[in-house]
Amino acid sequence: MAWIKQKNENDPAPAPAPGRTVAESPRQSAPAQPQRETRSSDRPVNIGKSVQIKGDLTGNEDLTIEGKLDGKVMLQGHQLTIGANGQIRGEIRAKSVVVVGQLVGNINADDRVEIAASGSMSGDIRAPRVVLVDGASFKGSVDMEKRPAATSASATQPIQSTKLQPQPERKSERQERELVGAGK
Repeated sequence: MAWIKQKNENDPAPAPAPGRTVAESPRQSAPAQPQRETRSSDRPVNIGKSVQIKGDLTGNEDLTIEGKLDGKVMLQGHQLTIGANGQIRGEIRAKSVVVVGQLVGNINADDRVEIAASGSMSGDIRAPRVVLVDGASFKGSVDMEKRPAATSASATQPIQSTKLQPQPERKSERQERELVGAGK
């Protein structure tokens, strides 16, 4: 890989090569504008509407899909947007998901799921926050159980479900009802 040094306006002009006059030296081009370094996390990655993918897709940045995808999408800690032309068949795991297009499959989100007015989804949603905009199409189930933040102690302990059992009625309450029901 070659490193390219950009010319700075304050750098002195190079001296002409020996045996050349100033008029013969190579022409100097206008100083190049410094290019702004962009990181991939500054803007989401887009998959265009003419792209079709069959297989699993993983990544570490926000993603917008306008094309077709058959398979799993794994974007831990990032947002997936299914664009207006996007069509996905498969499971989704991401921090947040916005469905503007079509999805047939389940979503497991750490933060939020939103189905826009033009969005259509058939499958189950598991996320602490779910937004169904008026006009959205949804068929499936929703689990909005809040998950506690994982700590080293809680990560090693199994989660126990607690079922509420009806408490037996105290004798005095039952006797009072019998007295009231008998008109005494």
